[in-house]
Amino acid sequence: MRLTQGTFSFLPDLTDEQIKNQFNYAISQGWALNIEYTDDPHPRNNYWELWGLPLFDVKDTEAIVYELANCRKQHSDCYIKINAFDNTRGVESCVLSFIVNRPSLEPGFELVRTEDIGRNQKYCFRSYATSRQPEGSRY
Repeated sequence: MRLTQGTFSFLPDLTDEQIKNQFNYAISQGWALNIEYTDDPHPRNNYWELWGLPLFDVKDTEAIVYELANCRKQHSDCYIKINAFDNTRGVESCVLSFIVNRPSLEPGFELVRTEDIGRNQKYCFRSYATSRQPEGSRY
């Protein structure tokens, strides 16, 4: 299963040169960038781990490429994404987000069905990535 979250998610993975071009575009728009990673790609997991500090005033594409390479080295078996934020309206609004690294095996999701009042069925889904480790060992 291929995770499809964010911009470009239905396209083949971007090459390093294409990623660098996206960095250049974001910088040309005055957007701030950050790098995040996670082993739990659940769509409601809005809070991925932040790699280093947000790259607010970084105008050098090579510095961002360097940070991404270090994140990939340390978290090669995690999802890594780039976010770009526009603050022209006085708030940091996410205007671009795309995955730049995937684990070698994308675990997928489990559909969980539970009984509810009046024989109703409720459904939710859970990431298989979170069930690989014992409770409390992820953090």
